[in-house]
Amino acid sequence: MTNRLSVRSAAGRTVALVNVLTGPDPSADAVAAVLREHGEKVPTALSPEELAGLRLSAAALRPVFAAGTVDAAAARLNELLALTAGPLRLTAHGGTTAWHPHLDRDDDAPWGEWLLASAALALTVLVWDRQRPPGGLCASSSCGQVFLVLGSGPERRYCSRRCATRERVAAHRMRRRAQPRVSSAAVRSLRTPSAISDAPVTPAKLSRTYPAGGSAQ
Repeated sequence: MTNRLSVRSAAGRTVALVNVLTGPDPSADAVAAVLREHGEKVPTALSPEELAGLRLSAAALRPVFAAGTVDAAAARLNELLALTAGPLRLTAHGGTTAWHPHLDRDDDAPWGEWLLASAALALTVLVWDRQRPPGGLCASSSCGQVFLVLGSGPERRYCSRRCATRERVAAHRMRRRAQPRVSSAAVRSLRTPSAISDAPVTPAKLSRTYPAGGSAQ
């Protein structure tokens, strides 16, 4: 069973929220659905002020994924950690959850403040543990969503296999369009044997080529 309070779960929740909140005109219902999907209790609909606060925090977090290097990601995270409202503390939300760290001012902090603090903390631990950027931006020109990198191996460029496949297909089509086209007449001429090859080889022709008593030169 996945621990929704683990660092990886918090980082995965961050990715999901940043993507929905920085997308085109996110609705309060769509954002609330993502929060509930990741185990957060949203008792009522998000207010316009709460949605605005969440969007502001998501926009501040996106550059961490766009950093490109571990040094740039760490610098951005230091800036965000300086903006958190409260000191690091452990909370169990009155015994309703397992103990886990918080950086926001209290357990009832606004949603935007909670997202910024919890996301910055989770991404900071990932950088600390792995000494690599915590994620990246999808290289697909039609996507651009953020993604999380938790494993080792070659550098990842796309958020999903779907985006990677779409870009490979588009690149293949572009290469084909860039290749010079051969006209149908040229193709037909390549397929038609030459006049020399069509002409029969007669004894007379052979005698002219190799005279009697002579040899082929």
